[in-house]
Amino acid sequence: MADDAASDDLTAPSDGGLHRSGLRPEQIAWGVPSAERSLWPARIAVMAAIALYLVLPQRLVPGPRWVVPALEGAVLLVLSTTRRHSTIEESPKRRALATLLVGIVTVANLINLGMLVRELVGGRVNNGRELIFAASAIWLTNVIAFALWYWQLDRGGPLARHNPNHREPDFLFPQMAAPGSAPPTWAPSFIDYFYVSFTNATAFSPTDTMPLTVTAKALMTAQSGASLLTIALVAARAVNILS
Repeated sequence: MADDAASDDLTAPSDGGLHRSGLRPEQIAWGVPSAERSLWPARIAVMAAIALYLVLPQRLVPGPRWVVPALEGAVLLVLSTTRRHSTIEESPKRRALATLLVGIVTVANLINLGMLVRELVGGRVNNGRELIFAASAIWLTNVIAFALWYWQLDRGGPLARHNPNHREPDFLFPQMAAPGSAPPTWAPSFIDYFYVSFTNATAFSPTDTMPLTVTAKALMTAQSGASLLTIALVAARAVNILS
């Protein structure tokens, strides 16, 4: 009997918390109802994007400076004060508003980047420190915007992915490939998507988290392109001016 028990221990799967929890592998990191669903990290990220927009040089802002922040703030306020009708499913109206908000942040930042490139091509930027400051703000906003896109996209959104019956994942996190490395109730938070966005913007390619769907791949490609343009063109010009 003792030998049989020892044999069972040797053949038992060495998956840590997964084996002890009794959950199937696909349940780990694919969203569980008990996982935390705080939306505040994403809200803080939007507020940070608004602040970064407000500190940009006026010549990189189309029209009155207050228009875009006011619009973003209004949509964020509506999303923050209206009550969700479910803890695992978002209403179509709220999801449309959230997508609109992320779209505004993204489009505004791309316009800022385009205006900065125009200033560079026209030779109208002679202040290297101002250029580095503006490029840094635009690059960081790019990271925030695409982190919001990934967070909003993956498995149907921040609420839907905590439903055990959610759709297929858009991103493969390391915890999904090695379930025993995470607690049984682990699910990606906004910080995980921010990390994916940050590493994609610095490495210009996926690092430890892989895109699985066409939409995820398209978003990561667009982000890499915008980040490469900001770093390669703008930074090179800034070094030129400062040298």
